[in-house]
Amino acid sequence: MRDLLPPTVAVAVAESADFTGSLLAAERAGLGEGAVESRRRDYTAGRVCARRAMAALGLPPAAVPSAPDRAPVWPAGVVGTITHTRGYCAAAAARSSEIRSVGMDAERIKELDPGVRRLICLPEEEERGARLPAGVPWPIVLFSAKETVYKVWHPVVGSWLDFHDALVDLDPEAGTFTARIAPARVAAATVSDAPATITGRFAVDAGLVRTAAVLLPR
Repeated sequence: MRDLLPPTVAVAVAESADFTGSLLAAERAGLGEGAVESRRRDYTAGRVCARRAMAALGLPPAAVPSAPDRAPVWPAGVVGTITHTRGYCAAAAARSSEIRSVGMDAERIKELDPGVRRLICLPEEEERGARLPAGVPWPIVLFSAKETVYKVWHPVVGSWLDFHDALVDLDPEAGTFTARIAPARVAAATVSDAPATITGRFAVDAGLVRTAAVLLPR
C-alpha cells in the first residue's frame, strides 16, 4: 500500500506468514463471542499492523478498539484504516493535523457473477468498464475503490454509503480513480463540508487488487 499513499501516511503490511502478535485488552471486545479462528487471525493482524503504522509516526503503542459498527476507533489525533483479505493485511495511520481521512482496501482477484455486479456497479460504470483494456478485473477494482471511498467517507460524515451512492470513474493509464458521491447523500450529510468527490489510486498485481485514498484537512 505504500505506493498508493502520500508520505505523510504510515503503512504496515503483513502476509499470512506474518499474522502473529496479540491484542490489547481494549481490542478483544471487537472480536465478539464465538469468533472463528480465521476472523481472530485477521482481526489480530489488523490491530498489530495498526500499532506498527502508529509507531512509524513516532507515536506510543495504543489500542485500536472497535465501534459498535465494527469500524476501528483510533486514538485522539490519529486517523487510520485497516484492510484484510485472504493471506494479506494492511493498516495505515496519519496525524489528523496532516490528513483528514484515509481509506484503503485489498481484494483477491476473482470472478463476480452478474447478480453481484449489479449490486456493486451502476449502469454507467458497466458501460465504461466494457471499454476499458481487457485482462484486468475491472469489476473487482470498482468494488475495492467503493470500499475505500466508504472508509474515507464514514469517519468524516458518520453515515453509510451504498455501492450505488458513488459513481467511480477509473483511469487505467494513471492508475487513479475519481468517485462522485450522489448529490442527495452529500446534501443529507450532517457536516457542512461532506466531500462530493473522493480521488484515489489503484494497483493490480500478484493476484491482488489494492486501492487507497485520502482527504486533506479542511
